[in-house]
Amino acid sequence: MTLRSKKTLSLLFTLLLGSSLASASEQAKITGELKKWHKVTLTFTGPETSETANPNPFLHYRFNVEFKHEASGKSYTVPGYFAADGNAAQTSATSGDQWRVHFSPDEIGEWSYTASFYEYDYVAVSEWKKPAKPAKTGYMHGETGKFTVDKTDKTGRDFRGKGRLQVSGDRYLRFAETGEIFFKCGPDAPENLLSYTDFDGSYHDDGHYNKGAFADHPNEGIKTWEAHLKDWKEGDPTWGDGKGKALIGALNYLEEKGMNAFSFLTLTIVGDDQNVFPYIDYDTYDRMDVSKLDQWEILFEHATERGLFLHFKTQEAENQGLLDGGGLGALRRLYYRELIARFGHHPALNWNMGEEIGEWQPKQRTPPQYTHQRLAMAEYFHDHDPYHHHIVIHNGNWFDDLYGPNSYYTGASLQTNQQDFSNVHGSVLRILEDSKKKGKIWAVAVDEPGDAQFSLAPDEVDAEHDDARKNGLWGAFLAGAWGLEWYFGYKYPHSDLTCEDWRSRDLFWDQCKVALDFFNEVRLPYAEMESHDELIVDNGPTRRSAKGDYCLAKPGQAYVVLVKKGNAISLTLESGEYQLQWFNPREGGALQQGEVTSISAEGKGAHSLGMPPEADGKDWVALIKKR
Repeated sequence: MTLRSKKTLSLLFTLLLGSSLASASEQAKITGELKKWHKVTLTFTGPETSETANPNPFLHYRFNVEFKHEASGKSYTVPGYFAADGNAAQTSATSGDQWRVHFSPDEIGEWSYTASFYEYDYVAVSEWKKPAKPAKTGYMHGETGKFTVDKTDKTGRDFRGKGRLQVSGDRYLRFAETGEIFFKCGPDAPENLLSYTDFDGSYHDDGHYNKGAFADHPNEGIKTWEAHLKDWKEGDPTWGDGKGKALIGALNYLEEKGMNAFSFLTLTIVGDDQNVFPYIDYDTYDRMDVSKLDQWEILFEHATERGLFLHFKTQEAENQGLLDGGGLGALRRLYYRELIARFGHHPALNWNMGEEIGEWQPKQRTPPQYTHQRLAMAEYFHDHDPYHHHIVIHNGNWFDDLYGPNSYYTGASLQTNQQDFSNVHGSVLRILEDSKKKGKIWAVAVDEPGDAQFSLAPDEVDAEHDDARKNGLWGAFLAGAWGLEWYFGYKYPHSDLTCEDWRSRDLFWDQCKVALDFFNEVRLPYAEMESHDELIVDNGPTRRSAKGDYCLAKPGQAYVVLVKKGNAISLTLESGEYQLQWFNPREGGALQQGEVTSISAEGKGAHSLGMPPEADGKDWVALIKKR
């Protein structure tokens, strides 16, 4: 069905319906694996309506379901949404009578549910606990039921076997089921990943695609991801008549390379690329494209099963004033509510309030967002996301006005600006220090290291990636960051806007996998370790630059030191007996022995680590642990 015929049928349906509704309440259909941490979906029959109907099904109805665990009394109120015919991802339907809610249970045993369904002007975005009246004829309002949840049976990379990723109060996020720290790494580019030819949507022919960064190259921003078609596997999901294979294949490639995260903008209207938005068209901000969002969910569900963290970037600088002038009005609340309702059940994600917001953009048509507006966005997600996922913000202005116990931000999505990644280490340290002084430690991820023009270069330009590895990758982790995502500079092919082939950085993903393996396999008290570059003798000004070596340590217990030039260094140690081993950050592999294998320290003082296993003048990681 073409977009034009889709819209025509939708308008005809609206005219036939008018505002009359027929009661059709019945027991909810429960689908999905009824297991802990899995997506449990309840689908109700409600008012028959459409994307363009009046009353507006997105704005003038509020559908919530309260879930309660019978044994513990724990409860969650989860927002629901209009789901058209209940199969819109496959049918591209714009109308129907199906209403849906996704729930991620965190306890085994019996859960009960109670649905509420209200109709009132702007009720979806009001803060009334009990609006004036239920929807006209009741529908699912007041409906109750029960279901029983078993233990998860997932293992390996599948996040459903690990539990929800939670903010822990220190620098790291941990999985609720296993308790393990999550160290992330993957691509931050392209930002317009969801500008994909196989998704439904009016952006294919809305006339706006050529007004952004692609003014001289019409349709270039709409991707095929053809290079990854070969990575799709039999049994992987598709939608429609076999659509989606190439982008699903791209996620498979990330999994195969050992990466565990990727990012994407969900709103790029007015931005560099103008093809990504959840709405039925470019100019209507209160009506959602149901089939497109259902297709997004197929992609995100595959990512969760493959162990890929979802970094939702909700806006970019050029869009910051697009909804409600940057304020927390009806349109912004609706946008956030729909994201939470449709995607909040995923166990591993963060909500990013925006890239580079808080700065005036010379070419943008809307004003910047101010402190109170940026704080209000985080508060909304905290209050309405039942699972309290990690809430971050990307550099615009620095973060000074957003720290503290009264802010609902829990971390930073850090951007730097040096081609050699030389300010990554110091920038992470600054955020950790500043946030601690203000009363709440943030978890820091470096989600745009390098500079806008060149970093991260493709393999054909820089096959070794020495600066990215030493100053960026290890510089971030040894400052206390919990992960990195890699931006692709616009001066090279496969850029932040044009990339459709993640193999363009294939060699560098190998080096990222080496780092992830180290931190996941070498068991250390990372949350108790801090940057102690000053323990490296004659180290130079390392805390704000890349000139010296890096040391993450719990003094007297464990030390991880990046020796950038593979030379013999001395480290100040507390009294005790220590074992010394070396790790190759370029190639990975087992821990190795160097010139010195053990150190006996009597009293605090400097001790030589000797030479690494190979005197090759390249970077090595020293691991020193108390016996």
